Amino acid sequence: MSIRLLHPLLALLASVTRQELALQVAYLREESRILRARLPGNVRTTPRERQRLIRAGRRLGLQLKELISIVSYPTFLRWIRETEQGRVVRSIARRQPGRPRTPEEVRELVVRIRTETNFGYTRILGELRKLGIRISRQTVRNILVEAGLQPEPSGSGDDSWDAFLARHAATLWQCDFVSKPLWTPRGLVDLYLLVFLHLGTRRCWISPCTSQPDAAWVSQQARNFLADAQDLQLPPAILMRDNDGKYTAEFDQPFEQSGASIKRNTPASPNLRAHVERFIQTLQVECLDKFVVVSRRHLNHLGREFQTHYNRERPHTARGHLPPDWGSEPAAAPGLAVATDLPRSVPPPLRPGDVLCTTRLGGTLKHYQRRAA
Repeated sequence: MSIRLLHPLLALLASVTRQELALQVAYLREESRILRARLPGNVRTTPRERQRLIRAGRRLGLQLKELISIVSYPTFLRWIRETEQGRVVRSIARRQPGRPRTPEEVRELVVRIRTETNFGYTRILGELRKLGIRISRQTVRNILVEAGLQPEPSGSGDDSWDAFLARHAATLWQCDFVSKPLWTPRGLVDLYLLVFLHLGTRRCWISPCTSQPDAAWVSQQARNFLADAQDLQLPPAILMRDNDGKYTAEFDQPFEQSGASIKRNTPASPNLRAHVERFIQTLQVECLDKFVVVSRRHLNHLGREFQTHYNRERPHTARGHLPPDWGSEPAAAPGLAVATDLPRSVPPPLRPGDVLCTTRLGGTLKHYQRRAA
């Protein structure tokens, strides 16, 4: 009688234990899902970790299908087959998922070709194939994007305005008009100068002045400028000018006959001729604004003096802080190169009396030079 009563009691205790275990398993499964959702990618296991999972999972049989979450159930079965066949499970814990990264040398070459040529990624792919480097078109695009470059050819690079000026600087001149009021008994009269600037050497050319810049006058100045440019061995291949009405067909004709092309700028775009505009500002601020012009002869004298000063004496940053006419920097004074390393008690190798300040236009224009030996 006692045995009959004990058996149902044991069955009840066993069922309660299974329910508790099921609840615990359900909780652990939800916790596992939450933790897996926080991981950035797939979990990579080592061979030793796989062996531990195989030993624990085999005991569960088909129940593992409802519990496994770190990999899929077919993957777990593949691990078992590989273990039974004696195959070594390859470790990939140290390798990033996906294809191996393109070698750094190839990546640097892709970026170099893009920055030097402005080629698009399809053209770059062809250049790489010529060098025996085989990567996909998409890989070239991805490399450019990661480097912060546009994969398609853009308006920058060799097609930019700066690149155009740099390519043609040796044969490119810019020109513009400068006006200066003249005091006369009848009031103010505007006098006009025509200035030219060579982009390669920053050498300037200033014409005589006139109060009537008609077709005959601008044509004569064009011929005078061409003759001087030929003597300087700086003949223009391109002349940039604006659309001022004072530029007539007679002005363009001498340049076209010499083989030069005229490049007209779009209206209201002084930045396209920024070099000559900046030169005109220098001419006005350093010279013209400091004088009241009383005659044409006076203004022509100012123009000639400033032209000589600008070309021969005034340093320019684009010329390595040397005047436009200077071909190279003069030799350093004896001991001057190490003057900063000498003790303060040692007198400087270049004495103040060895330096002369020469002036033009009554001291308006100044520059320094060494006294002749």
